[in-house]
Amino acid sequence: MPAWTSLDLARRPDGVAVLTMNRPAVFNAFDETLIAELDDAFAMLGADAAVRVIVLAGAGKHFSAGADLQWMQRAAAASQDDNLADARRFSAMLARIAECPKPTLARVQGAALGGGVGLACACDMAVAADAATFSVSEARMGILPAVIGPHLVNAVGLREARRLALTASRIDAAEALRVGLVQRVVPAEGLDAVVEACVADLLACGPAAQAEIKQLYARLAPGPITPEVRELTAQTIARVRTTPEAREGFAAFLGKRKPNWNASE
Repeated sequence: MPAWTSLDLARRPDGVAVLTMNRPAVFNAFDETLIAELDDAFAMLGADAAVRVIVLAGAGKHFSAGADLQWMQRAAAASQDDNLADARRFSAMLARIAECPKPTLARVQGAALGGGVGLACACDMAVAADAATFSVSEARMGILPAVIGPHLVNAVGLREARRLALTASRIDAAEALRVGLVQRVVPAEGLDAVVEACVADLLACGPAAQAEIKQLYARLAPGPITPEVRELTAQTIARVRTTPEAREGFAAFLGKRKPNWNASE
């Protein structure tokens, strides 16, 4: 088990890894340490064949208040070169989450602010308690949501991302659902049950297929479906149809049984 100080890991027999940001005294705000540990954790779990799904959670009342104020104060007093290195580490961590070959799910309760919104957006999907609130809050402090910006745009689209960033408005879970920041909203007492239902759906699907989906969809964007895009999708499905996982999936469907990746379910 890694010697992390700000992050807890629980591994389940079904292949689910639950990562919990464990800085409840500061509402799981992240500093250099938590950023490094998140990067390390997603790198490790993404490369682990035994891991099927990664759930990202926050201990205590809140998911994440974004950047730790003491960390931000240190950054304000540092040189531009030091700030650039710091920002690159944060950007690399978010990319590590977004590019993880395993499905990722954010479990959001309480507040998700600034970079906390970025964490939720970097995950493949997010579920939230109905009392959760969200704010892309950086402009209130005279800075901007730069590093999280691409992940926010990918999650909610350019116009909503621009509105959220320009106004720094705090929105409720219902509005977060409407704009696509989260995919499910439930009462707090039902949050874990919905997380488990999402996990069950993910575990029912082929892990190699899911990795292919993440890799392919990272190369797709709204807009004209060009000949290059059509060829990319045709080449991808032709290759994947011949894999052992695909053969097992077809055989299981025709044999009216569960595939071997889901046999224990």
